[in-house]
Amino acid sequence: MSANRSLALGGALALCTAAGAQAPATDAVVEKLLDEAAAVSPELGEARASIEADRARVPQVEALPDPVLSLGIQNDGFTRIAIGAAETSWVSIMLTQPLPWPGKRALREQVAELDVRAARARQQRALLQLDARVRRAYLDLLLARGQLDLLAELEALWAGAERLARARYEAGRVPQSDLLRAQLELARLGQRRWALEAAIASRLAEVNRLRARPLDEEVATRTRLFDVADPAIPPAEQAQADAESRSPELLLARLAVEQWGRRVELARKETRPDFAVSAGVMPRGLLEPMWTVGFSIGLPLWTARKQGQAVTESEQRGIAQAQGAEAVRQILRLRTHERLQALKALARTNRRFRDGLLVLSQATARSALAQYEVGQLPFASVLDALSGSVADRGSYLASIADAQRLAIAQREVSLEATPAPSVGLPGGSMPGGGGVANRPGPASAPGTAAENSSRMGGM
Repeated sequence: MSANRSLALGGALALCTAAGAQAPATDAVVEKLLDEAAAVSPELGEARASIEADRARVPQVEALPDPVLSLGIQNDGFTRIAIGAAETSWVSIMLTQPLPWPGKRALREQVAELDVRAARARQQRALLQLDARVRRAYLDLLLARGQLDLLAELEALWAGAERLARARYEAGRVPQSDLLRAQLELARLGQRRWALEAAIASRLAEVNRLRARPLDEEVATRTRLFDVADPAIPPAEQAQADAESRSPELLLARLAVEQWGRRVELARKETRPDFAVSAGVMPRGLLEPMWTVGFSIGLPLWTARKQGQAVTESEQRGIAQAQGAEAVRQILRLRTHERLQALKALARTNRRFRDGLLVLSQATARSALAQYEVGQLPFASVLDALSGSVADRGSYLASIADAQRLAIAQREVSLEATPAPSVGLPGGSMPGGGGVANRPGPASAPGTAAENSSRMGGM
């Protein structure tokens, strides 16, 4: 990890703790991208500046009020300056220092220090969001390139089918429609390649935007999405405890409760009057100077309408913040539960793909081609078999990506809703049609693998 990123973390963030945060797939490339993004992120810069601004407020609110210097003159008569000639004529120089009731300054300092802690929590959120955006953008880039690889495989399959249909047509064994259908599918694949190449350029631009590089600068991906393992699924209790310990929103809500507790104490202190002490000297020219010392105290005559109502207001706002903190905690637990259930479903789905579905799908495609070659199947069956084989691999690719998105959302401790996965349901499309060009941006909630499959549908 670079020095810049270490500084951004500030020792305050445990992005993936032993308590059970699902760790998304990572490699040296994405770690380098994270370092570069953290070094130039305007969001992190804004968060750091906000912390320093709030920290600068602490000594201000704790300081004594500024003293007041009063200058004046008292003179006998209007015709001349009588200072030094009349005993009741003098120049006055007086200094007054207001003094808050004991305890007020300390409480104001505590309220301001809680603002600093809240600013640090917002920095934590900014860093978690940046981490998630980079990882999602990199994942989308891997997905788009994986879809392009699938498209190349499908083009090779259709090229072989086209050669086979041509040979059988020239031998008079199949109608011309078989050859035309194969040529039509190859032409359609060319159109989808253009769409996928545009999608890759878009994903690449998003990665480069996050690290403030030229939008078309190349990013080499060393990992294939097909080779990425599913995230580990921790026990529910561990995942819930981890999410509650790292959630910036929950921390902010709890800090607000604590701060309003201090504000209630401060509001009660405000019912006590403030003081002021003053001292002055009154030179009288040739006569002996005079001096004065004074003490004043405020009279809280309107406590019932002012300070008393301020106490009530602070108490009720504290109650409201406590209810808000509980609401955040409940939503956080719900989102963690949703992600765990979705991850379990995706893990089972991916195991089914790996343990036999993909093998059967590819065997079906090879068998259909072989049977067509000897005239035992019509070309429509070959079309279904080839399309189904690549569609299954595309669905598997989308399912891998969805599992990674869920792990990224859990790492981010996101409060966004998680759609239920529906990979493997009947009616799914093949990968490649829509590509990732229509995918939501990095800040959006992760889509389901079925949605990904339909966006990629129909190569």
